[in-house]
Amino acid sequence: MALKIDTFSNQVGGFSFFKAVGHPLTAEKVSVLLADLAAGGSVALYDPLGHLETFAELHDLSSLAVDTVYVQAVERVGTTVLGHIAAPVTDIGASTATALLIPAFDTGRLIAHIRHLLPAGMRLVTLDDARLPDGMLSNPRKYLDPLNFAINHGFLRDGGGRHTRLVTANYWSGYGATGMRLWLRLFDADGKVLVTWEEDLPDGPAGIVIDSAEIRARFGLDAFAGTLFIHAIGARGHDVVKYAVDTYGDAPEELSCTHDANAWPADFYAGLPSANPGERIVLWLQNAHPNTAPAGSMALNLMGGGEVRAIDRPVPGFGTISVDPADLFPDAAWPDQFELRAGKHVVRPRYEVIADNRRTRIAHVNVERTDLKGDPAIAGAMAHLGKGYILPAPVLPVARYRTVALPTPMSTGQDRLPIAALLIDADGTEIARRTLGVLDRSDSVAIDAVELMNGATLPSGYGHLELIYDFSQGGADAADGWLHGLFRYEDTESGHAADTSFGAHVFNGIMTFKGEPQSYGGPPPGLSTRLFLRLGNCMPGSQGGVDSLCHLIYPASTPWHEASETVLVLTGADGSEIACTPLAIPCGGSRLWRASEMFGADDLTAAGDGGYVLIRDTTCRLFGYHGLIRDGVSFSLDHMFGF
Repeated sequence: MALKIDTFSNQVGGFSFFKAVGHPLTAEKVSVLLADLAAGGSVALYDPLGHLETFAELHDLSSLAVDTVYVQAVERVGTTVLGHIAAPVTDIGASTATALLIPAFDTGRLIAHIRHLLPAGMRLVTLDDARLPDGMLSNPRKYLDPLNFAINHGFLRDGGGRHTRLVTANYWSGYGATGMRLWLRLFDADGKVLVTWEEDLPDGPAGIVIDSAEIRARFGLDAFAGTLFIHAIGARGHDVVKYAVDTYGDAPEELSCTHDANAWPADFYAGLPSANPGERIVLWLQNAHPNTAPAGSMALNLMGGGEVRAIDRPVPGFGTISVDPADLFPDAAWPDQFELRAGKHVVRPRYEVIADNRRTRIAHVNVERTDLKGDPAIAGAMAHLGKGYILPAPVLPVARYRTVALPTPMSTGQDRLPIAALLIDADGTEIARRTLGVLDRSDSVAIDAVELMNGATLPSGYGHLELIYDFSQGGADAADGWLHGLFRYEDTESGHAADTSFGAHVFNGIMTFKGEPQSYGGPPPGLSTRLFLRLGNCMPGSQGGVDSLCHLIYPASTPWHEASETVLVLTGADGSEIACTPLAIPCGGSRLWRASEMFGADDLTAAGDGGYVLIRDTTCRLFGYHGLIRDGVSFSLDHMFGF
């Protein structure tokens, strides 16, 4: 049962109304408002902006004795809205309802237009009665301004010697934001509020760390695993809260990381792997809304498979459950992969791999697009775009690490995938290439980097993989520009592993094609880099034994500058610049490095807890992967985020 709400459109961007009515504080006020209306007799509903059905999806209106639903748009008159035949608002004078509810904010003009039509004595109620306080708004004059709802949902867990840290920076300061603060509410797995608090952010690009162990100690909490609701107040430039999540433990073997949740719940997610022998998968589902997601409202199926099996457990409002896909598909095994039918109930889920009941790693699935179909123009554009869409991922030093790639369909219309895998040395030399043909949606083909070498060697000892479109065996009508893959890394000595996943872009070319090369700061082409690398040397329990690692890749769809002009800026927790180090990466190549190799120990110590490295390049767009490492024991790896 998918929610009938608008959350995100690639043409429009994110929608604010569902965030506004689903905000925890607003949800509390709406519950009081609806209870008051239910006790007062019959209610008429007026839906001038088309928000009523979204409102009804996120809040239970069954207690209301609804008399009539009125609309403003002539084309909606006579349609069915919430089981009622919509009437024109011009008929409202004949209503016998005692109250009129308008599910909208900033309703001054809307009310002025109809006040003279209302029957005498009719009570008027709007969602302005459930607004957040003006002090929580970046733009009080326009309530649904996306910057008023710069929110996200974090996964926070503390218990059994396992902890989590959300790490980011005040990147809004780069857009002129001052006096910012975070409004934070921690929910347990049942959706119960554990604690609510605020944290002031220094002006400037200061680091931000929210540590589960510190939160648990500060507020005297028992063990928990649930959702941290994050609302950035005073935001400028970005309405998304970006962060990295580190999972660490009292035991040194516990170390992993994953990406932010993505603030827009989606219909489908993909890239969820099946378990290897000796492993167990835990899929964490976090309800993004105040209402319960009913049992059976979400389901899994094997990618490309016809059988859909429901998850027969409800998820409380703002609650969290864990699901083992093997309970639904006991015969599935790596490299089989699943599609999650999420129905817009949950933010981008995480999955956790538990190996031999000892080592764990956490990663995320990705949003599966529902608006794409094959585009033959992509094949035609290759004459101008060279390699075109490139999905780059590290190949860690082959003497110690195993690197495996798994293409993952990431569009509901992606039935075929014409693809090739390229292995490239750190110096940019292509070492090997394998055409995989045109894969069917149900195909799950894992590619081992060493096997791809077929006896060749990587002169640098490491490099990167590129997944690209390959039309040599057909499929020119199947490419949709949404090429994704899951990448798995295993330390062959310690047994520790990490998963990461991402999608392809056109990189480093002056010709543009349908929004590519993508730029996060303006129109295409995107030809610059601003990436965030958090430091781990001050992580609790690290005792100086945790280093930050980074694998920067310089993918080039067409030949670009011979080498990057990258600058690594060591930034203190207070946002101050401590040191800079230049870094040159060959075009088409990569560079694997550690913070301790680029900066002195005294400077890293001075950066403090919350310090980070800002990776800047104004000459090219780099793609990066970040992680932490305890030598010989454990490591983490995921793709980086920029701002």
